[in-house]
Amino acid sequence: MLHQIQAAVLRPGAGALQIESLELEGPRDDEVLVRLAASGICHTDIGFVAGHSGPPLILGHEGAGVVAEAGRKVKGIKTGDHVVLSYQSCGRCPACRRGRPTTCGHFWDLNFGFQRLDGSNAYSNGVQGHFFGQSSFATHTLATRRNLVKVPQDLPLKLLAPMGCGLQTGAATVLNLLQVPPGASIAVFGTGAVGLAAVMAARLAGAAPIIGVDIKPGRLELALELGASHVIDSSREEVVPRVRAITGRGVDFVLEITGNSDMYQAGTEALNPRGTMALIASPGRGGSLPGGRKIIGSIQGDAVPQNFIPKLIELYQAGQFPFERLLKFYEFREINRAMADAIKGAAIKPVLLIGEH
Repeated sequence: MLHQIQAAVLRPGAGALQIESLELEGPRDDEVLVRLAASGICHTDIGFVAGHSGPPLILGHEGAGVVAEAGRKVKGIKTGDHVVLSYQSCGRCPACRRGRPTTCGHFWDLNFGFQRLDGSNAYSNGVQGHFFGQSSFATHTLATRRNLVKVPQDLPLKLLAPMGCGLQTGAATVLNLLQVPPGASIAVFGTGAVGLAAVMAARLAGAAPIIGVDIKPGRLELALELGASHVIDSSREEVVPRVRAITGRGVDFVLEITGNSDMYQAGTEALNPRGTMALIASPGRGGSLPGGRKIIGSIQGDAVPQNFIPKLIELYQAGQFPFERLLKFYEFREINRAMADAIKGAAIKPVLLIGEH
């Protein structure tokens, strides 16, 4: 059965997304059709837009919605369930069988291949979807049990959408991948949505000091309100001397989120001996440095969404993870303005309102 949907399509040379009418196949036996209520916008989405020269694409990978139909082999999910969508994994490779879906042997193909793993595509008019197993910039999408997380129905879906990628990545890098212990020092380079989620997680972990680094004063002010003990405006101060002045030496952990090569270098210099820097969107590579220092990559903070997202929701409900302060809402038709606001820093985490939310 074909479903009539609306989707924000990126066509080559357009430089912007255009909402179009398309047809979407019904779910296969292992798939779920989701009626989307909202979708966060991530800088990974934005990075595809400028200069795109490939086939028409549907982006979006922070969706939340209501299950409209579930394939007959899907277990634990039924029509009417509220769900958050996260990254995709195959569930069959050795890494997935070990419970490490972020290292899935098919991770790149499933999340960035813009097609199902068998090479098929569920969309009409030559448009390719299946981005992160969801392509959430649409009124409806197909997902699988592997990238769906059932969530409480008493919480607004528009609030929960960003948990599928950005918030999960920031918080899980601190709590799950790095396992920052109480009293450890940490610097977060880049206080956008991912960085501020990391700041909140560092506060929950009992880290001290927690240093936020950015060039936008408004974000630094919010970082202080959400748990940072100190902030550094890297457009006005030298980062490494300032970190050392705060800590007396350096920091035990660094999260590098800016993707800026200067900040990558500053992060390596700010580390204490045996310290660890986690890279998110950084030009550097994992490896080792003198003094037993380590550099590691973070993919979604090594989180299993079905385990980690419910924990974030519990922390939010307990008032310990106030991520709603990062969100700014836009109507679906305002998608290009939302992206522009994210680029210029007018929105920390834009969220598109697509359906009933």
